Amino acid sequence: VAVAEDSIVVVFDMDTATVSPDTKAFLKRADRLGTTEALFDEVPKSFLLTDDGKVYFSQISTQSLVGRVE
Repeated sequence: VAVAEDSIVVVFDMDTATVSPDTKAFLKRADRLGTTEALFDEVPKSFLLTDDGKVYFSQISTQSLVGRVE
């Protein structure tokens, strides 16, 4: 899946972002609303939030994703 660079709001690292109860609640809500999409079958390393509220889980690390955007 290709996500347009200008639609990406933020890239989160799964190891650090999911420690927060607020982030966990956000991801649960997004899942209930059906606005999440897993890009791989394996455990995600990161997730993207886009300006339309969609959450994409990725097996690619945060550093690699940011490097691709730059």
